[in-house]
Amino acid sequence: MTESRRIARVLLDSPLPQLDRLFDYALPAALGEVPLGVRVRVPLRTAGRVVDGYIVELDTEDDADRPLSEVDSVVSTVSVLPARLYRLARRAADRAAGSASDVLRLVIPKRQVRVEKAWTADAPAPVPTDEQRAAAARVVDEYDGLAEVLDEGTRAAVEAVPVSREGVQGWAALLAAAAVHTLAAGRSSVLVVPDHRDLDRLLAALEVLAPAEAVVRHDSRLTNPDRYRSFLRTLEDAPCIVVGNRSAVYAPVQAGLVAVWDDGDPLLGEPLAPYINARDAALLRQEQEDSALLYAGHTRTTDVERLVAHGYLHDVRATRRVLPRVVLSTPQEMDAPTAQRMPSSAFLSARNAAADGPVLVQVSRPGFSPSLVCADCRAPARCAHCGGPLGATHRGAVPVCAWCGRGARAWACPACSSTKLRLASSGSERTADELGKAFPGIRVIVADSAHPVEQVADKPSLVVATRGAEPLAEGGYRAVVLLDGPRMLQAPDLRIGEACLRWWSNAAALAAPGAPIHLVGVDGGIARALATWNHSGFARAELAERAPLHMPPAARVALVEGTVAAVARGLASLHDLALPPDAVLGPVPIESDDYPPRVRALVRFDYGAGQRVASTLRAAVVAEAVSARRGKGKSTRSALSVRLDILDPEL
Repeated sequence: MTESRRIARVLLDSPLPQLDRLFDYALPAALGEVPLGVRVRVPLRTAGRVVDGYIVELDTEDDADRPLSEVDSVVSTVSVLPARLYRLARRAADRAAGSASDVLRLVIPKRQVRVEKAWTADAPAPVPTDEQRAAAARVVDEYDGLAEVLDEGTRAAVEAVPVSREGVQGWAALLAAAAVHTLAAGRSSVLVVPDHRDLDRLLAALEVLAPAEAVVRHDSRLTNPDRYRSFLRTLEDAPCIVVGNRSAVYAPVQAGLVAVWDDGDPLLGEPLAPYINARDAALLRQEQEDSALLYAGHTRTTDVERLVAHGYLHDVRATRRVLPRVVLSTPQEMDAPTAQRMPSSAFLSARNAAADGPVLVQVSRPGFSPSLVCADCRAPARCAHCGGPLGATHRGAVPVCAWCGRGARAWACPACSSTKLRLASSGSERTADELGKAFPGIRVIVADSAHPVEQVADKPSLVVATRGAEPLAEGGYRAVVLLDGPRMLQAPDLRIGEACLRWWSNAAALAAPGAPIHLVGVDGGIARALATWNHSGFARAELAERAPLHMPPAARVALVEGTVAAVARGLASLHDLALPPDAVLGPVPIESDDYPPRVRALVRFDYGAGQRVASTLRAAVVAEAVSARRGKGKSTRSALSVRLDILDPEL
C-alpha cells in the first residue's frame, strides 16, 4: 500500500525566463483545503528564498522517491487567477515569446487586505432599465448587422459614425450601447480604449445607457484599494462592463463582448514585457471564449483590414453613413510659398466660423518653437553637449535643448560660425500667438500636453490643439483647420500615413454637422481618403505596398537584441524552420556604452510560422539565461532579448 500526497502546480511570480513553467510542490495537510488560483508563498531551491506564486493545478500522486518542497503558506483564499485568465496569459505569452507571469503582473493588482476582508462575491446581477435597453437598441440598430455580431459572438470591424449627440461622441455611444446590449443578455463586456480622455468620454456615455453598479473601471488613475476592489468585482459571477486602458483586455470576467476603440493608437501597445498589443490580446481572448469582438474606429488600420480581407472580420458600417465636409487645398494653394502656413480659404472660413462658435486648429507639436535653425545657413541648431535639438519657449528666449534641458546662451553654428538663430517651426503656443493677432477679439485657447483642456463652451473661440489633445466642444466645432500635414507625413515611420489619417479623422469627428474641415497642404491618396472618408480603401492600398517588402502587418517581425555571440546563436536556432533567405535583416551594432557590445537583428516571418518562431526564440532566451547564471556573470542585463510584433517607430 502506498499513500498519496497532494500536489500543487505553481506558477512563480518571477521575471526570469527559465522559471516560466509550472513547478510541483507538496501541499501539507496543515493548510487544509486550498482552492485553485490562490496566491501562495513557495521556496526556491536556490539561496533559500521564498517567492510568490499562484496555484494553477491541483493533483494527487503516490509517494515516490522524488523529493518535493512544500508550499510555505497560502497568502489568501481568494482565487485571483481563474483558469480562463491563466489560459489567456499563457497563450498571449507564448505568442509573444514572453512569460505568463509578466502578463499576469499587468492585470492582478497587489493584495489589499482591508478591501479583501470587506468584499463579498454575492452581489445581485445588474439589469438595464427598459429605457436604457431601448436607447441602446436605437444605437445598435444604426449599424447594419451589429446586433447579429453581438448575439452570435462573431468578429467585426466597425466604422464609427463621426458625430456627437448631446455631448457624447458617436463612438462612445456605440461601445456603450453594445455593452448594454450584451449586459441585457446576462453577459459581461470588456471595453478597451487608449488613454484617460477616451476613458472619460466612454464613462460619460455609460452614465446615460448603463446601470451605475454594472460599470467597473480598470485604469492606472485608481488608487491601489480602488483598483483591487474593481479587480475583485471582475471575479464575481454577476455580469459587468469593464472599461479601461490596454491591460483591461485581460480582465478575468467571462466576456460576452470584447471591444477595442482606435486600435491604431500606439498607447494600446504594452511598453513592458512581453510587449503585447491590446489588439492581439483581444483576438486571442475572442478565440478562447467565443465572445463577440469589435474593432471600432473612425479609420481602419492595416492590421484590421488584413483580417477583413481574409474574411476573419465582418465589415460593419452605419446604415446611414455620415460623411464630414472635408475641404482640400487647391492646386494654386499647394504651389504657394511654404511660408503661407494657413491659406486664405481656410483663414476666411475659420474667421467666419469663429463669430458663431469654437473653431479647432490642429498643429503637429506643442510649445512655442520646438526647433531652431541657423539664421544664415539654415543648418539645424543642436546642443553642444548632447547633440539634441534646440528649441525656444517664446520669442527671444534662451534656446533650450529638448533632450538634456541645458540652455545654449553662447551658441555658434559649427558650419558657418554664425550666432544668429531662426525659428524653424511653430508649436501650439506660437501658432496661438500668431492667430491671436489675426483674430482680434476672439478668445484663443491652447490645448496640449502642458495645457490639458477637456471641453470648451459653445462660444466664439479659437482652440489651438496638438494631435490627440483636442477638447470636446459643446455643439461641435464650427470649423476645423488641420495644419502641419506635410510635416507630420515626413516622420520616419512605416505607418505614418495611416497615423496621420487617424489624427485628422478623429479631429474631423469633433466638428458640428456640415462644418468645414480644411486639410492644408496635403494631396494625393491620403487626402482623397479623408475627403471621401474611404479609410478601408487607403488601408488596402497600404497593405498592397507592404506585401512585396514583407513588412507588417503583411508579415510578422521579431526584434532580436543582445551580445554578438548570443544573437548569433539565437539566429542560428531558426535555421531548421526553413524561413525565406531574406527573412533576417542584420545584425547591426547598437550605439551604446554597453560592454560587451550589443547588436540587433530583425526576423520577418509569415503568420503560419509564428508559433514555431516564437517558441524557438523563447528557447534561445532561456538557454542564454541559464548559461549566464551558470557562468555567474556580473552583468544585470540579459545576454539575449526578443520582442515580437514591435512598434513601427522602432522598425
